[in-house]
Amino acid sequence: QVQLVESGGGLVQAGGSLRLSCAASERSFSSYDMGWFRQAPGKEREFVAVIRWSGGSTYYADSVKGRFTISRDNAKNTVYLQMNSLKPEDTAVYCCAARRRVIGVVSTTPQMYEYWGQGTQVTVSS
Repeated sequence: QVQLVESGGGLVQAGGSLRLSCAASERSFSSYDMGWFRQAPGKEREFVAVIRWSGGSTYYADSVKGRFTISRDNAKNTVYLQMNSLKPEDTAVYCCAARRRVIGVVSTTPQMYEYWGQGTQVTVSS
């Protein structure tokens, strides 16, 4: 069982930045692809970014490409999401998720992720 705990959310003005962190309990953290997803009120959960288990590949939703950066530190069992140039439409609960690595396959589908954190609220004011 992998436990994930997010932190770093908050209230920020449009154009500002936040850095989210997600700490994992699992010693084999480096065996998991790590994703960030978000869910705004009344909307479905949507993919934001994913980083492969080795940190060698990253993928982003078009809506955040060029503004958000996902990274990981396998020695600290932590994945990060640096969010710059935030917009009011980025307001959501952000969750990190873990998926055991599958060679050659990366997923942006929430249902493919096995473990989830409780989420952290990000609110961007205009």
